[in-house]
Amino acid sequence: MAGFHHVELWVADLAEARAEWGWLLERVGFERVSSWPEGESWEAGSAYLTLTTSPNLSGAQHDRRAPGVNHVAFSVDDGSEVDAVMVDASAHGWRPLYQDRYPHAGGPDHYAGWLENSAGFKAEIVATRATHGDG
Repeated sequence: MAGFHHVELWVADLAEARAEWGWLLERVGFERVSSWPEGESWEAGSAYLTLTTSPNLSGAQHDRRAPGVNHVAFSVDDGSEVDAVMVDASAHGWRPLYQDRYPHAGGPDHYAGWLENSAGFKAEIVATRATHGDG
């Protein structure tokens, strides 16, 4: 079976990551399945995402424009779920991106919202079916 097994995000401030990522992961259907002093894991289906600190971090900010991961994209059922996440995001440490082209910054047939958190990580919330607004 092909697909991702897991993604591990190294974070400089675990408490901040738990608040920001925890809110977003829960909103898109992940469940926290384990935690330990240096991290936690969130699961959806057969894949999971881990937030963890490391003594080997080279800096406190994530630079999505440097070589490496630019963003993580999450799927939700429809555009109304994308809209709901985008409305609530700023109250949970996330800043909307590309608002001038929302919700079609990825093209006319792509209903999605993009967010950036306080540490510089970018997330995309994608509707798997266009059932809202003009999508």
